[in-house]
Amino acid sequence: MELGKVVKSNSHCDYVVQVHDRMAVSSPPEADDFGFGCFVKLEDFDRHWAVGVIYNSQLFNPMFLSNGPRLSSEPDPLFTPDLITETRILLGVVLIGCMTETDDRDRTYGVHGIPRVIVPVNTSVYLMDQDEIYQFHLNQQQRPQFCYYNHLLRCGGGFAAQLTQQVLMELAESKLFSGAEQRALEMLCKELAWKNTMAAMR
Repeated sequence: MELGKVVKSNSHCDYVVQVHDRMAVSSPPEADDFGFGCFVKLEDFDRHWAVGVIYNSQLFNPMFLSNGPRLSSEPDPLFTPDLITETRILLGVVLIGCMTETDDRDRTYGVHGIPRVIVPVNTSVYLMDQDEIYQFHLNQQQRPQFCYYNHLLRCGGGFAAQLTQQVLMELAESKLFSGAEQRALEMLCKELAWKNTMAAMR
């Protein structure tokens, strides 16, 4: 599902995505499609650019605190045919890696960390499905990896600790992994939950 397009960046790994509305596409995404902590991929027809996590959202309304004159009643559509709603939903996305293929192009795997490339403006942003999320969390040897943990804690905005905890909890609850990897995820969740609780008590 295409959520929207890149409109700007705040840093090399912090991008702003404008969500599609009914003026852009016939079937725009619903509010439940782009929640806090969702995995997304930034790519177009030419190439895959990066994988990110939604860490923030903003509602942009140019009419807020507008000091201009207002109509005393609803506008007549016969006389205002070009009147449109200029509100926008903007998403903050922190980049945590990218997807790549093995040498024989037999399968894909994730490369965790800050991507080297700069994602261009107007690059499409898609919601990742469970299979893509699973592939991203496998390394070249097809072993589970969670190497973006510290990066997300540093670059996940003001809710970085809560974001990281939610991502880990959803991965653990998804049952994509098993055995020692699943136990490691659950231990990370408990450790981070304890740290967040202690931080809130200070």
